[in-house]
Amino acid sequence: MGFDEMDVDTIWMDGEFVDWDDAQIHVLTHGLHYGSGVFEGARCYDTANGPALFRWEEHLDRLFQSAKPYEMDIEYTKEELTAATKELIQRQELRSCYIRPVAFYGYNSLGVSPKDCPTRTAIAAWPWGAYLGEDALENGIDVMISSWRKHASSQIPTNAKTTGLYVNSMLAGEEARRNGYAEAIVLNKEGNVAEGPGENVFLVRDDEIYTPGLSESILDGITRDAVIRIAEELGYTVHDNVSISRGELNTADELFFTGSAAEVTPIRKVDNVVVGNGSRGPVTEEIQQQFFDIVEQGPEEYDEWFEFVDVE
Repeated sequence: MGFDEMDVDTIWMDGEFVDWDDAQIHVLTHGLHYGSGVFEGARCYDTANGPALFRWEEHLDRLFQSAKPYEMDIEYTKEELTAATKELIQRQELRSCYIRPVAFYGYNSLGVSPKDCPTRTAIAAWPWGAYLGEDALENGIDVMISSWRKHASSQIPTNAKTTGLYVNSMLAGEEARRNGYAEAIVLNKEGNVAEGPGENVFLVRDDEIYTPGLSESILDGITRDAVIRIAEELGYTVHDNVSISRGELNTADELFFTGSAAEVTPIRKVDNVVVGNGSRGPVTEEIQQQFFDIVEQGPEEYDEWFEFVDVE
């Protein structure tokens, strides 16, 4: 569904709420030409206790940490961004939505150096269901190993969620879709599993869970972290600092993606090789069910994961 089909009309931009169609920038904006921006993707869930931002504090922490390597000064405090986000959700009468905060170097000069370019900050929120489709959550998706590799942290900081870096994700994802797959898996420069274009990867073998470590050129996913805690509390052993070879994907009992957009999505095939029995596996299903129980119910034991939004 395109934005024109959604009932959303407001964006917060540089301290003000503006009409959706008026949230515009100059064509010579530094971030447009050089990808010099950082962003987050978060969700607000309509829990049993009311609408709540899921792991919002961690998303804001990562936004500010992502800005550091680029010496980008976000002039708004985390408290101000939180208040703006809540009001944005209230103004649009949303109960569940996807949230996109973004900060980028704006318009002033167009040398590669962003010196003297202002930092612009905006937040948008809109309804967005299952990123890879509702059917994918139950039946899983087919993925391919992309021919594009993930850049190394010695080249560009992989722990920063940078706008320009998602060209790599776009290339991998579109290559997969052109070839009839729903999504891609990207290898790092060593040829080991890194991540999906916008997701972290988990592997299940003999009822133990494995996911690439941060040294494998992955983004430190916030949903990844939540799933690790959920899995451990369910009694699973989780190995979260490993290298996973390409071949291990074909012999895994189960595979699944995690991400703020993808949530917990099973993988049923890799390059047309069936994973496990070709459907959502029991470990994935248990973790997925627990994840959705948490975000739908907002239980007290996970209170620190939720920032509630007051709505009528």
